[in-house]
Amino acid sequence: MSGEQRLIIETGMGTDLHGGDVTKAALRAVDDAMRRSSLPIFGSIGMDHADMRVQVTLGAREPERIDTDRVAAHMPRGAVTVRAVEGGMQLEDGIVVVTAAVEAFLPLQTGQWRLSDAEKGDNTRA
Repeated sequence: MSGEQRLIIETGMGTDLHGGDVTKAALRAVDDAMRRSSLPIFGSIGMDHADMRVQVTLGAREPERIDTDRVAAHMPRGAVTVRAVEGGMQLEDGIVVVTAAVEAFLPLQTGQWRLSDAEKGDNTRA
């Protein structure tokens, strides 16, 4: 969308080793991606997490079997959309592998805030 900018993208992988549960593997893939990210910018600029749009893309051999509503409800913040596409792996004995890309978008912040002199590295004192 033209009125927003991508703030973060993280990827992850999840598996279900015994039951072939593609949704369980998808939830694990999303958790794997989110474990490596933190968004302290919200507190820094006084923005509400509800202003963030989150796009989750899941890759699975049988994407139609993923409960995308359940994955969306699992996300902790933002206005979430989830789509499942062809990808991932399906092995013998009910082993499924799902990949995830989690992207966070914010409304354009141009001119909304700026770094203070101290944050720019100006450590001079009067």
